[in-house]
Amino acid sequence: QLQLVESGGGLVQPGGSLRLSCAAPGFTLDHYAIGWFRQAPGKGREGISCISSSSGGISDYADSVKGRFTMSRDGAENTVSLQMSALKPEDTAVYYCAAVRQNYVCGMWPVDYDLWGQGTQVTVSS
Repeated sequence: QLQLVESGGGLVQPGGSLRLSCAAPGFTLDHYAIGWFRQAPGKGREGISCISSSSGGISDYADSVKGRFTMSRDGAENTVSLQMSALKPEDTAVYYCAAVRQNYVCGMWPVDYDLWGQGTQVTVSS
């Protein structure tokens, strides 16, 4: 059974950094587009970044995180990471990674993906 596992969430002060990781036990992420989403209490699921398959070389970011968050692949570890810097209280949410097997493009909408992780909580607070 295909599954995604997020890790790296936690409590951080405003202005701090966290690195989230999305792992795929049992299958390779190379041929999958990956998206990172977040959902704050009472709000819908928001797409914040995506990266195409390894052969695509495309990434995209929501305006709310552009310049602060960076998404990257580690082929050797079979993970996709989200490096988050200059965190703000409004970044507080459950963060999810998602995957879909496709090349060359990536989407920022939940409907673009068919495989989801369980989520990891990120809390930005002093």
